[in-house]
Parts: sequence; structure tokens; C-alpha cells
Amino acid sequence: MSGFSSLNDYVDEFKILTNMKKLNIKSLALFAGIVSSALLTSCDRSDDMMQEEKTLTKTITVENVVTPKKFVQSGSFRGQDNPPIMPGESTTFKFHAAKNQRLMFITMYGASADWFFAPDHGGIQLYDEQGRAITGDVSNQIKLWDNGSKLTKTETEDANISEVQEVTASSLLKVSLAYDEATSEFTATITNTSNTDAQHTTGFSPGVFAVSNFNGAELIEKMPFFTPNQKSNPEVTAIAEGGNIDPLLSMVQENTGIITGISPVLVVLYSGDHNPIFMPGQKDNGIGLKEVAQSGNSTKLMESLKKMSNVQDVFVLGTAPVGPGQKVMKTFTAKEGCKIAYVTMFGFSNDWFYANETGIPVTLRGNITSLTGLYDDGTAADQYPGAGNKQAVFMGTSAPESKAIEMVGNMYPVPAVSEVLKITLQ
Repeated sequence: MSGFSSLNDYVDEFKILTNMKKLNIKSLALFAGIVSSALLTSCDRSDDMMQEEKTLTKTITVENVVTPKKFVQSGSFRGQDNPPIMPGESTTFKFHAAKNQRLMFITMYGASADWFFAPDHGGIQLYDEQGRAITGDVSNQIKLWDNGSKLTKTETEDANISEVQEVTASSLLKVSLAYDEATSEFTATITNTSNTDAQHTTGFSPGVFAVSNFNGAELIEKMPFFTPNQKSNPEVTAIAEGGNIDPLLSMVQENTGIITGISPVLVVLYSGDHNPIFMPGQKDNGIGLKEVAQSGNSTKLMESLKKMSNVQDVFVLGTAPVGPGQKVMKTFTAKEGCKIAYVTMFGFSNDWFYANETGIPVTLRGNITSLTGLYDDGTAADQYPGAGNKQAVFMGTSAPESKAIEMVGNMYPVPAVSEVLKITLQ
């Protein structure tokens, strides 16, 4: 029997067969069902018996729209019972940081016209050359600075910021660090030890601290708050002259936030109702998603997807991490019945990824960002995004865990998906 090019061809052929063989009604129904199924469109590659299906030319674009921020974390500290940190008193604060990141803080030497304590070299070094956290007394990294704006409480000057030579900062102020390796969290303790120096006994003002963001290559803000041997600014001057932290704290907080790059984006065209990449509520299926979520490597996942019978095509947008302000795109052809799924690593995490849970029809057009979610792969213990020493961006190795895939919650102040990605299909 010859092949059918249309339903009419099938009807004509059927009449001949009926006259010759007197097929019963049940045979007719079965045969018609088979032919009708063959005439439907599909994205499956097993289409040897089907007619040629309609194909579409589409373009998918993924943009990283993150607004770069100077600091990943920031905050303030003050005395226990009142704002000043009095002689003999201590105060503590916590922050997250990884290799290459530094802690900057500033507090006024109260018994002065315009002196302040702050680390040198853009902040306290937190890790040694081997990537091990530096703990204990780090007071030797602190300096006492002259803001250069006042000679006395009433007499102004116009000089650059310079180190006070006649007083050793570590004799008046002690800074110690404790570290939690699992979370990459530090606890800083600042103690006013000026009560041991009768000549320089003083209170310290409330202070401001910050940890600079790392963009994958370097710190975004290498010299936070001030630069030695240059003129001061109004925000630092407000602390140095009067202990007022509000202007600097406001400026720093406006420039604090989690940022991230994303990995090259894997896109798969498939048929059926089941997303071939992942299923929320289930553990990682071992086909390569873990490698994307932990390091941005899509090689294993691509090879696994290519072997699936319901997959038409798999491709990757870009060849390198996609940073803020960058985008990747690709024009492709797909059968009309196809669906699209995509996945990319939230680069500054231990095992997070962006993906669409429900398949997106290839016929859809426009902004599809709202169909995207941020997921935790459940294969590596989480740390603060962009400040975890075990994260791949810091060349770390994550601590393994075994949990079901779920959407990322609100434990960390992660920006909304639309503040990180813009995904369009045209």
C-alpha cells in the first residue's frame, strides 16, 4: 500500500480495501486513528512516517541587567549602652566575605578635632595566600588618620588625609576576628583599649563597615570610604569631626547589594509535558544539572539531553560568563510544536540556577522573564551570595549536601529575577 500525502488519499485507498477485503468497522476505526495521529505536528525527532512539519525561525536573548553595587554587605556598630564605645568597652558585628574581599570600617577618635580609626590598604585582609581565614588579633592593620579638615575644634584647615604619626592605633584600639568556615561568616570585635594609655584615653564614635563586592576578577571598590593622601569627602568628614555616621551609612547602604554574573545559557527544544532538565521537589537527577548549578559547566547536561528521543535540539548561548550589562542571543529554527527550556547558573552562589519549570511554547513572543525562577539545586551547602569562600567564583569547592531542588527563599536579600535577567523570545 502506498504512503498517504493527505487524508483524502487515505479515504480513496480505504474504499478500495473495503471493496476487496470487506474490512469491519473496528478495523476502520483503528486504521483511521493511526493515520490521524501521523498527521499531527510534533517536536519529536522520530518523524519518519510524518509529513514535513512547519518550522519557525526564532531568536532568544538573555541579558544580565544587574545594577552593579560597590558593596556586598554593610552596616553600623555602636557602644553597648549608648552610642559611643567607651574606654574598656567592646562592640561586635558580623559579615560575610571570601578570598580577595576586605573589611573596611571607620570610627572617630573622640578626643580630637578630626581624627578617625580605619584600616589601611582599602580594608582588613581576611584571608592568607593559601585562602585560609585570618582570625585573632588584626589590630596591626588599623591606622589612626588625620582627616585634614580641622586643626582644632574651631580652626579649619585644607589638607589631605594622612596617617597620625605620633600615636599608634593598635595601642588604643583592638580588632579581633572569629570565623565560621561553613557559612564564610566573620565576627569582628572592636575593643576600646585607650584606658591603658592615660595620655590618649578617648571614646570612639559609632562606626560604619562594608565589604566590597567582587566581580569575578577584582574588587569593585578597592578604596572604600577614603583614599590616603587625598582630600576627604563630606561623609567621612562628618564622622571625623563629630562622630555623625548618618551621611556615610546612607551612601554606603544605597550602594550595597548582591550582584552576580550568569553562566552561558543552555537552551533545549523538546516535546511533551515533562521538562527534561529538572523537576522541583525531586533531587538532582545526575544528568548534568549539578555541574551547571555549581560551576556553570553545561557539557554533561548537553550530552545527556541530546540522547533523549523527545529533544529536537540543544545549544548554548555564549562561551563565557555573562556579566552585568552583557547579553547573549541566538537565532534558531524549531518545529511549531516544540517547547523551550533553559538553565543558567547564578554565578555568585554555591549551587543556584535560573530556569523555567514549565515548558514555553516556541510560538510565544515577547518578554518571558516572568516565567523564570531561581532554584537551589540541593547539592551544595549555601553561603552568602557573592561572599562565600567555597563558591566557584572564588575558586572554592562547595560542601556537598543532598536535598530536593526547590526555589530559593528569602534567607538572603537576593534581587528579584527581573532585576537580574531579561529574557526575550522573538
